[in-house]
Amino acid sequence: MGKAKSLKNRLSSYFSGRKDIKTRLLISNARSIEYITTNNEYEAFLLENNLIKKYTPKYNINLKDGKSYPVLRITAEEYPRIFKTRRIVQDGSKYFGPYPDASALDTFIETLKEVYPLRHCKSFRKKSPNASPCLYYHIGRCLAPCCRDVAQSTYTEFIDEISMLLEGKGEETAKKVEEQMKAAAKEMNFEKAARLRDGLKALSVLQNENSVEGFDGNDRDYIASWRDGELVSIAVLKIRGGKLLGRDTYRAVSLNEDEEILEEFMGAYYTEKEEIPPGIYVTVETDKSLMKKYLSEELKANTDIILVTDGIEHAKLHSAAVAMAQENAREDIIRRKRERGDFPAMEELKEVLELPTLPARIEGFDIAHIGGKFPVASLISFYNGNPDKKNYRYFRLKTTDGYIDDFQSMREATTRRYTRLLNEGKELPDLILIDGGIGQVNAVDGVLKSLGLNVPIAGLAKRDEEIWRPHTSEPVRLSKRSDALRLLQRVRDETHRFATSRNQNLRTKENTVTPFVKLPHVGAERDKLLMKKYGTLEALSKAPESEIAELLHVRADLAADILLAARHLYTEQRERKNMQMQSLGEAGTTWQKAAHRKDIADLASLAAEDDGSLMVASGEEQE
Repeated sequence: MGKAKSLKNRLSSYFSGRKDIKTRLLISNARSIEYITTNNEYEAFLLENNLIKKYTPKYNINLKDGKSYPVLRITAEEYPRIFKTRRIVQDGSKYFGPYPDASALDTFIETLKEVYPLRHCKSFRKKSPNASPCLYYHIGRCLAPCCRDVAQSTYTEFIDEISMLLEGKGEETAKKVEEQMKAAAKEMNFEKAARLRDGLKALSVLQNENSVEGFDGNDRDYIASWRDGELVSIAVLKIRGGKLLGRDTYRAVSLNEDEEILEEFMGAYYTEKEEIPPGIYVTVETDKSLMKKYLSEELKANTDIILVTDGIEHAKLHSAAVAMAQENAREDIIRRKRERGDFPAMEELKEVLELPTLPARIEGFDIAHIGGKFPVASLISFYNGNPDKKNYRYFRLKTTDGYIDDFQSMREATTRRYTRLLNEGKELPDLILIDGGIGQVNAVDGVLKSLGLNVPIAGLAKRDEEIWRPHTSEPVRLSKRSDALRLLQRVRDETHRFATSRNQNLRTKENTVTPFVKLPHVGAERDKLLMKKYGTLEALSKAPESEIAELLHVRADLAADILLAARHLYTEQRERKNMQMQSLGEAGTTWQKAAHRKDIADLASLAAEDDGSLMVASGEEQE
C-alpha cells in the first residue's frame, strides 16, 4: 500500500527488470490492484494513512515496539519493591528509564538497598503471625513489614526520596549516600565505602544518560531509522524539559523508500496533540510542509519538522542526538537479525546462485600478507546468516611465504581445510565464498574437484561487487539493496578483517620477540644490552667471552654459559632454517603439482603431514 505522484511509474517499477526476492515475493502474493485518485498529494497521504491503520498491511509501518533496554520499576504495593526489568506491566507501578547501561543500573539498585531498608521478597503477606524476619532484616537491609509493625509513612518517605533521586531532584539523598560513604571510610569499612562510591558513580551514569548537555529546555523529538533489506527499525528520542526521558524503538517490514517510511511512521506514531513536541528533528529529506500540514489540520498541533544538517542552529548538538537515535535503530536491526537468522538473504542467495540447498553454512576465505611476508589465509564461518566464531580458523601459509601468489595461496588453504574435513568425516559447508574474482574461484574449484567434492563456490570481487561462479564468462550482478548481496558482503568483510588482524599479530610478534631472552642469566635489562650491542645470535656467538662479561657486568663463568647457549641456539636456528627452506621447496612443488594434477593421494598425504598448522580454540584461532 502506498501513494505516488505517478501511479504508472510506481507500478511499472515493480514489474520491470530483475527484482530482488522481496519485490518478487510481494508481486507473487498480489491478486489484484486497486487505486483511488485524489486531488493532491496531501489528500493521498491522508488516505494512505487511514487505510494503513485500518488494514495494517504486512509491508507498511505498524509500530511494533522493539525496545529492549532495562528500566527500574517501583511496584504499586503497600510496601513497594525496587528492581530491574525489561517488561512493562500496567498495574500502577512507576518506571524510570530505559537505561542502556544495564550494569550501572544494577550497581545503582544495589546501592539503594544498602542505603534504604526496603523489602526484597517477591511474595508478601503483611504481619503473618507465624512469620519470622529473614536474613535481610538481621543485617539491617529490610524493615521486615511482613512480621513487624512498620509505619507506611516511613516506608513511603524512602520511596519518595528514591523517586526524587531518579528524577534528578534528590540532592539530599545523594548527600546522604556520600556521607555514608565517608563514614564507612572513616570507620575503615572500605568495602562498604567502595560499594557506596560505585553507587554514586552509577547514579551519575544514569543521570548523564537521561540528559543532553548544552540544549535549551524546549521539548523535541529526534527520529532516525536504520534499514537492512526489508527490515526497518525506527528510534525516537524524546527530549522534555531539556531531559532525555526515553528511547523508543519501533520495528517494521517495509519495501518503501526511506522518505516514505518516515511519513508513514509519523502518521502512525503521532495520534494525540499532547504527544507532539514543538520540534521534530529528522535525518531523512521528506515533504516537511506535507507532514506539518497533516499535524496541524488533523491533530491541531503547531510543530516544526527540521532536517538535521550542518546549516541549522546548534548543528553539532542536534547531530549528536540524531546519531544516538540512529545507533539505537542500528542495534535493534542487529538484534532482529540475530533473533530470526538471515533467512530472506539465504533464500535469495539460493535462488540467484541456483544452489541445491539453502546456504545455512557459509565458509569464507581471504588472504593477507605484506609484500609476500607472513602470508595468512583466514577462514570464517556463518551459520543461518550470522557469524559462528567458534568455527573461525586461520592458516599460516607454507607455499607462498616470501612471494605473492593469491591463486596458490587459495589452493593451499582450501586443500588443507577440506582434506582435513574429508579425513575426519566432518560436515561440509553449503557454500564457499572466496574474496576475489574468477581466477581465485577457478583455483579453488580445481582443488575441490581433485578431492571429489561438489561444494558450490562463489567469489565476490570488491571493485563492482560482482559475484563470480567457476568457469563463467559473466558475473552475477545484484541490486545494492539485495539481501543476498548484503549477506555475501558481510561474509567477505569478516574474512578480510580476520585475515588482516592475524597478519598484523604475526608482524607484531616478529618485531617484538628477541632471541636473547631464551639465554640463561638474561633478563629484560641484559636483553636490551645484548640487542643494542650484537643484534643477532650469530654476532653474539662470535663475540669473546670477556667482552660479554664486561658488557653485562657478570662473572666469567656466567658469561661462558651465555656464550655457549648462544652458539647452541644459533646452530639450532640455522639448521631449522635450512630444513624449512628444503621443506618449503619440496612442499611448494608438491602442493602445486597435486592441485594441478588433481592427485587426491598427494593432497591427503600432505594434509596428514600438516601437524602444526591446524589449531582451534574459542572461535578465533589458527589452522
